[in-house]
Amino acid sequence: MSENKITSDLLRGHTDTMILRLLSEAYGYGYEIVKLIAERSGGAYEQKGAKMYSGFRRLEADGDIEWYWAMNHRGDVANILGLPKGARTYIHPQHKQLGVCQTRIRKFIIRRLK
Repeated sequence: MSENKITSDLLRGHTDTMILRLLSEAYGYGYEIVKLIAERSGGAYEQKGAKMYSGFRRLEADGDIEWYWAMNHRGDVANILGLPKGARTYIHPQHKQLGVCQTRIRKFIIRRLK
């Protein structure tokens, strides 16, 4: 495994947070969100579309995202994802926990290396 690749196991718990972060910026197509996550992680986190779509379904079931009909660049009507109306400033609870988790993991690793 490349040193620059991040294992899906490591990021599995943060996929929802990444999806919601992107949707807080703008509506998006599912495939577009998958590509943006890979792009913004510098290619370190490339998730398979099927796994990402299970995340979309989970977030939809929880009421965190909604599907909307919109016209795409070819003039066809297609589904796009977005946050529910009035939820544009939504921050997933895991976002707050991420900093605490990073600090604890660093302390654990550094202590073990000494």
